[in-house]
Amino acid sequence: MLKRERFFCKIKEGIEVADIFSTVQEKVAGKGVKIVFPEGMDERILTAVQKLADGKVLQPIVVGNKQEVEAKAKELGLTLDGVDVYDPHTYEGFEELVQAFVERRKGKATEEQARKALLDENYFGTMLVYKGLADGLVSGAAHSTADTVRPALQIIKTKEGVKKTSGVFIMARGEEQYVFADCAINIAPDSQDLAEIAIESANTAKMFDIEPRVAMLSFSTKGSAKSDETEKVSEAVRIANEQAPELVLDGEFQFDAAFVPSVAASKAPDSVIKGDASVFVFPSLEAGNIGYKIAQRLGNFEAVGPILQGLNQPVNDLSRGCNAEDVYNLALITAAQAL
Repeated sequence: MLKRERFFCKIKEGIEVADIFSTVQEKVAGKGVKIVFPEGMDERILTAVQKLADGKVLQPIVVGNKQEVEAKAKELGLTLDGVDVYDPHTYEGFEELVQAFVERRKGKATEEQARKALLDENYFGTMLVYKGLADGLVSGAAHSTADTVRPALQIIKTKEGVKKTSGVFIMARGEEQYVFADCAINIAPDSQDLAEIAIESANTAKMFDIEPRVAMLSFSTKGSAKSDETEKVSEAVRIANEQAPELVLDGEFQFDAAFVPSVAASKAPDSVIKGDASVFVFPSLEAGNIGYKIAQRLGNFEAVGPILQGLNQPVNDLSRGCNAEDVYNLALITAAQAL
């Protein structure tokens, strides 16, 4: 049975959350966390938010024309009980959001431009998060990553001390769980970026009760090859160890030296990483994106994400190829980040 079909059967019986999410669900359930879903007309979104509401896991807010959303839900056999529907065109606090947007953009948007922008569901949803009317946002089922991330970078912005947001995937197969970064955002990170990504990814790992043992990846292991690319990674290791000395972190590593104990013993015998890394930081977006997809498709790992790191408030991006289970799971992650 296909993954999507399996999830819809579970919805009728009561969803069974995979092991990787059970701890996260326990953390967020009943806490009243409000998550906004800008894509209120999407079948996958509506199916997932209904289950989140039914289980009192969190408080979903969907964005869209209320009559159209309710009609779509009825067509899908959903009631939307416990789900709030906000329409930017009729929202009572719209003008307050407009003024807050103008202020936040600091001269980069007029009131007229702000009103136009906030009729866009992603900008509207992001402003709800910024103003504390929602605790996090999940989008991307029908929008590009840029459509989801741009409003977050303009409005929510990155945390103090963090220059760039980054995107990680939790890779899960049975009891195996790893963090892969950055697989979604930064095309060509420099040494400082990689160090920042490594530290943020270690924090994400802790959220899933994964002990962070961070490997900085390259095509060289501990100086076996010399190039600008390998030097970039070794410099990132130095910066990360200086900024977060408590982390178990090393590199540069070829993947096998970070993952296979016997290879680690041969190639990097003195490293704190003994072929037991749990967090893998790729040197570029192309490497990270290719790497996680190989693990997903050839290794049969479940790829959860991308989970966005480094923002003041959580915004997460779905794949447009997602299913309802992916929406449910990413909502759990977003709620956990909010807490």
